[in-house]
Amino acid sequence: MFEKFKELICNYVDVDADSITEESRFIEDLGFNSYDFMSLLGELEQEFDVMVDEQEVINLHTVGDAVKYLEKLSK
Repeated sequence: MFEKFKELICNYVDVDADSITEESRFIEDLGFNSYDFMSLLGELEQEFDVMVDEQEVINLHTVGDAVKYLEKLSK
């Protein structure tokens, strides 16, 4: 899931997939703005067939946080 998530991130921001780690922060390290982040969440819902709770995603600050959240939703 992490590798696929990195590919999706690269659709929204200009970063090298190899530089993305679980500790990468969406805004500070990867350069996401709020619109890009919400667009990414929409794509994640389609890609992984999950429903993201907008109240919970405000607590996702790193790629690792998001991967763990997605894994929890996928179960």
